[in-house]
Amino acid sequence: MEIWAGLECTINRVGDIYFNQLDYAGHWNRKEDIEQIARLGISKIRYPILWERHQERRNEWQNWDYTEKNLLKLKKHGLEPIAGLLHHGSGPTFTHLLDPDFSEKFADYAHQVAKRFPWINYYVPINEPLTTARFSGLYGLWYPHMRDDLSFVKMLINQCKASIMGMEAIRSVNPQAIWIQTEDLGKTHSTDLLSYQAHFENQRRWLGFDLLAGKISSEHPLWNYLNWIRLDLKEVDFFTDKQQQPDIIGFKYYITSERYLDEQLSRYPLHTHGANHIHRYADVEMIRACPQQFLGLKKLVKEAWEHLQKEVAITEIHLHCSREEQLRWFDENWQCLIELKEEGIPMKAMTAWALLGSFGWNRLLTEPKGSYEPGIFDCSGGSIRPTALAKLVKQLSNNENSSHPVLNRHGWWHAHQSRTEKSSLIQNNHVGLSFKPLLIIGKNGTLGRAFARICKRRAIDFHLSGREELDITDTQSIEKMIELYQPWAIVNTAGYVHVDHAEKDPKSCFMANTQGAENLAKICARHAIQFLTFSSDLVFGGHKETAYLESDPVRPLNIYGHSKALAEKRILKTYPKALIIRSSSFFGPWDEANFAHQALQSLYKNESFVAADDIYISPTYVPELVEMSLDLLLDEEQGIWHLANRGKLSWADFAAELAERAGFSRNVISRKKASELGFKATRPKFSVIVSERGANLGKLEEALDQYFIQTSSQNQIH
Repeated sequence: MEIWAGLECTINRVGDIYFNQLDYAGHWNRKEDIEQIARLGISKIRYPILWERHQERRNEWQNWDYTEKNLLKLKKHGLEPIAGLLHHGSGPTFTHLLDPDFSEKFADYAHQVAKRFPWINYYVPINEPLTTARFSGLYGLWYPHMRDDLSFVKMLINQCKASIMGMEAIRSVNPQAIWIQTEDLGKTHSTDLLSYQAHFENQRRWLGFDLLAGKISSEHPLWNYLNWIRLDLKEVDFFTDKQQQPDIIGFKYYITSERYLDEQLSRYPLHTHGANHIHRYADVEMIRACPQQFLGLKKLVKEAWEHLQKEVAITEIHLHCSREEQLRWFDENWQCLIELKEEGIPMKAMTAWALLGSFGWNRLLTEPKGSYEPGIFDCSGGSIRPTALAKLVKQLSNNENSSHPVLNRHGWWHAHQSRTEKSSLIQNNHVGLSFKPLLIIGKNGTLGRAFARICKRRAIDFHLSGREELDITDTQSIEKMIELYQPWAIVNTAGYVHVDHAEKDPKSCFMANTQGAENLAKICARHAIQFLTFSSDLVFGGHKETAYLESDPVRPLNIYGHSKALAEKRILKTYPKALIIRSSSFFGPWDEANFAHQALQSLYKNESFVAADDIYISPTYVPELVEMSLDLLLDEEQGIWHLANRGKLSWADFAAELAERAGFSRNVISRKKASELGFKATRPKFSVIVSERGANLGKLEEALDQYFIQTSSQNQIH
């Protein structure tokens, strides 16, 4: 069985606006994408030659050069393209999904593509026609924004007709062209009351394939439905005459593909509510509403095989989640397909999706750009950066076993099956774990405790160590700990944290922050263990007027900053593969030793709170920092990275923002110059940091929203 890969390349239309995924991803402006993709070792790639991009007006062809250049690069690297011609689109401005001439216009375009690239052998003429018809014809989300069953069916018919005519046009040039028809591998479940609706939707999911095969007759389960919506049934005669079927059936499969219908509306948020002509109900994800009855990929493929009897490929598979869950999802479903193939179902491939990530699917592509989901690569920083998924895809492409320690745990979608297992094994101080843990150093600190909390939630085995168990300034102590726990990685959150005290006690500061971190790096290098440690924005001198980047030279002003800067230098000299994260001023919901908590508590006690108004920082929300740090560790990133929330403000402005959100006036904050606050250590006037490597955290405003939600739920406010 093959590993394929694909680019999320949707060009959908909302009103008069076209939303282009690959424009958002920056693919057309980067030269290195194809070379990076080729390193995955995959055999085929779903690559767009999209109608909207190449034909703005009837009988006018344009923009071939860049596509041709990339296609030839793919060919040079031994990657066979699977050409996609329409991906959730309604075509250029001169047509749409209800246009009576839509299929003829599409076939004309398909013919032009085949003539231009006669060597392409694999095609997805129109991606997921039933899904596109639902979004455009039933729900009104995409152009031409209809909301009725007749429009839905007509859009589906037009796309299926266009697929047949398009493949005929392609095969007039290349008779050997292979047709892959894609659709969602979904299933609907329900309460007893709504079983009739679930049954209807489970019949409807095959309607596109049944049209192509010419199976629509008075014996079809949806015949009465087609009569009820007043479809002119002569429209299906085309398919009865043609009876053309794809060579390969391609299914997309997401954790949201299985749905659950429930008439008890009060249990679910308003946006899930819908109706038919009989009942109102919520349409929600099966895995959340009724996880015990979740079927999963294997059972759904078997159902599809029984209905279609065609070679099957999974043409999209992805999970928008933390990195280890993405790995678990991909690996688990790969193993499912291997089992299906061994049981006799002809499985062709599984497709790693989406190579460059995707934008705006949380809003169903109804708004410009939208939130970003990394895929096999992360393009959030403008460049293309391989994630941990890239390594997994490469392993499976080379017929190697997946090997990452986090794969020893079930994904969260199995939580109803494995709660007991998780609570008994993922815990602190568990000697003799059968799985290699993550060793977290810094049991008593803010970061160490946050790592333990988040690792537990993400089902990452860990051991949290304190000073009484491990002295990082003693190499023998470190060696004993590694021998005992056999960790796959070490996260160092320990160190000397009192910036002002360090001025009086530089020896202790350098021992903890520099020598201790260097000891860990040396021993991790010796044992080939991944190493993550933390540095600070205080390595900078504050002489810039714009945010500091990773490549900016360090110029510390105090002992603490010097200890961190020297640690960075020694660590990277000793172990270049080490990951060093520079961060800024912490705030978070899980401890009281942070500026935000102290400011709010003073205000609630009607005490004055003083803060510097001439020192500018980028406050960093600890939960986000830890989440991203773990992802970078799993991605096996190395070198220095900046992680801080996006925003810059003075300490006094930060305190004022907190006050306002807590219901106080911003004026309750007493503003003073840093020189008036009695600091022993000199602080840089400006130490705002951002990343040039593409790993910035979210906006500070959003982080503050989360902080107040978390602290309120934990009764930490007041």
